[in-house]
Amino acid sequence: MLKVGVLGAGHLGKIHLRLLNQSEKYELVGFYDAFEENANKVAAEFGYKKFDSIAELIAAVDVVDIVTPTMQHFDCAKQVIEAGKHIFIEKPISNTVAEAEEIIALANKYNVKGQVGHVERFNPAFTAVKDKINNPMFIETHRLAEFNPRGTDVPVVLDLMIHDIDAILSVVKSKVKSINASSVAVISDSPDITNARIEFENGCVANITSSRISMKNMRKSRFFQKDAYISVDYLDKVCEIVRMQDAPEVPGDFDMILQNAEGVKKQIYFDNPNVQANNAILDELETFADAINNNTTPIVTLEDGTEALRVAYQIIDCMNK
Repeated sequence: MLKVGVLGAGHLGKIHLRLLNQSEKYELVGFYDAFEENANKVAAEFGYKKFDSIAELIAAVDVVDIVTPTMQHFDCAKQVIEAGKHIFIEKPISNTVAEAEEIIALANKYNVKGQVGHVERFNPAFTAVKDKINNPMFIETHRLAEFNPRGTDVPVVLDLMIHDIDAILSVVKSKVKSINASSVAVISDSPDITNARIEFENGCVANITSSRISMKNMRKSRFFQKDAYISVDYLDKVCEIVRMQDAPEVPGDFDMILQNAEGVKKQIYFDNPNVQANNAILDELETFADAINNNTTPIVTLEDGTEALRVAYQIIDCMNK
């Protein structure tokens, strides 16, 4: 079991503490939170060991789970890596792309592993179909949330849309060619709703909408590719594949057949992959333990987190223009 400590005991930090405490792959040593009142409350309520400094926590563990506000990610990651300890770091990886690139350079220099907390990669609806997503040419995503003051200090691109940016980059094996975007700040000082159109060099187009001022929650993506349409509902954890294949010469009574203008007939059939229930946060933490113990590449690398952040800032720059 890897000894692990958590930096940050806010809303998400407490979830990480609980799951790490349950995990059979980690030994939770304790946590550090800069807000003394909150740290004392968490220690008293849950019994986790409270450290008085980041340095003391780092010295006691093999892995540090960074769940602090984004502004603090770089400074925390730098201290952890320079001590030779592995890092799990919540998304976004850091506040700027330059900081993210330095985190990568430091991890390579000190030979430590790092993983970024893009949790939707572990959503069972996505993992059930990811291997079936093959060269998509059009992608449409909607990530809509009811208003919550928590997180409104950053643009919705960094708060919500970055989840879909990362998922898209993981299945589109091509470089970004161009980006167009528009946004509106309705309630907050920063944009609350944004639409971005990303064009890739291979011709794929991704149309992404994210909002934190919607009347209902929605987290859906649709992937269109040759002879197939794949839908993923991250919220309800369901997925569907609609495939096209050459129609049989003698269709069955219940076969769905389409015929195009050229007279070509295709059969439509539906596939609902089996979605295995899981805890995505626990899975991302435990697969990182596996990567450390087996000396393999983490599922969401520091480079992945950096690319998602880079594209997010390209979208923000486009909005600002």
